[in-house]
Amino acid sequence: MSDDIWKRAEVESPCIKICVIHPEARLCTGCLRSIDEITAWSKMSHDARRVVMENLPSRQSQITKRRGGRAARLAK
Repeated sequence: MSDDIWKRAEVESPCIKICVIHPEARLCTGCLRSIDEITAWSKMSHDARRVVMENLPSRQSQITKRRGGRAARLAK
């Protein structure tokens, strides 16, 4: 028995279940979407989702990782 009837040709969500919003970039550190994009995802058209997906790789540079944590900041 095939489940083909339940398959849809939709753009899948890039969510990887690491939902933390970067304080400066205002992007999710897991999927790199903005809060507005995450909220609107289920209502977005196929084309709008594709545009978001195409833009995600270029957003990685906006997420800076802090190194050293609290101890490094106190040492300054």
